[in-house]
Amino acid sequence: MAENRLDNTKLETAVAEFVKDRQREKYATVMELLEKAVVLVPTLAPQGLDEETQKQMQEGRQVKLPKEARIMPCMLRKENGEQVFPMFTSIPQIPKDKKSPAVVAMPFFSCVAMVTGKQVQAKTIVLNPFTHNVVLPKEIVEVADKRRNAVQQTRTVRMTEKQFQDLVHNRVVMHLLPKYLFTQKEEGLVTLQKEEGDLILQFYRETYPEGRKDAVAVNPENFSVMTLNLTDNMQMTRIDMPAETVRKGLCYRAYAVWMRDTAEILYYTFEKTEEGNMIGKITPEGQHELIESAPDNGAEIEAVMQLAENRR
Repeated sequence: MAENRLDNTKLETAVAEFVKDRQREKYATVMELLEKAVVLVPTLAPQGLDEETQKQMQEGRQVKLPKEARIMPCMLRKENGEQVFPMFTSIPQIPKDKKSPAVVAMPFFSCVAMVTGKQVQAKTIVLNPFTHNVVLPKEIVEVADKRRNAVQQTRTVRMTEKQFQDLVHNRVVMHLLPKYLFTQKEEGLVTLQKEEGDLILQFYRETYPEGRKDAVAVNPENFSVMTLNLTDNMQMTRIDMPAETVRKGLCYRAYAVWMRDTAEILYYTFEKTEEGNMIGKITPEGQHELIESAPDNGAEIEAVMQLAENRR
């Protein structure tokens, strides 16, 4: 089973970057790419295969296995006797003197399932053990297994129309609108202040797939845009979302702050979360983070001013 269609170029690049300094952020990038990756796993040759098929498997070439074929990964053993589950990004990562009877291409999550499901003795996974040696300890493997289960549930649960509308709403006000403002800066703010809900409606329509543009259940009049010149240096634009967005999981208000001295946009969100109302921030790179608990409506502007002045 094969390397023919295997392309882990991005993953190998991320791994090479990580091993330079072993920074946590780079490790997170490796894990993110791994979740979607197919890796190579050394295995014993399934029983009943002819010599030619076994040879092709050892070389990592694509072969068709019988449905009843049982995959038995070859474990590595540490000095203390502990077994680890090896996986590789490509055939060149496997030394010639370490070749196994067969090499099988498997989704990363399938490797995780074998470890957490105790189909093998190992509790730890190691990526490219003879070159990069990136270790996934038991704790990381368990987290990956939770991610695997979450992905499976997402694939099997059909999204309702209301859930889709909520997803679109958050994408518009927490991604498309701030991206537009970060790109257009003051000119974009002027357009928002002039067109208000009509501009936001355009982003909704962009998000809906072709053939469903007419299904956008948003009234532009339900958005309210108010602009305040608070200081010589700071202009604040408050965007109130429709009343039905004031519920858990949604952004119900946003503040776009224009800092005249640095000509930059700061974008803050007010969201209902499991922990209560929270203030979040969207960065120009599109990153979202929750900052602190949101105050009562009457104290919001002061809270956003303080965050903007401190560039938080």
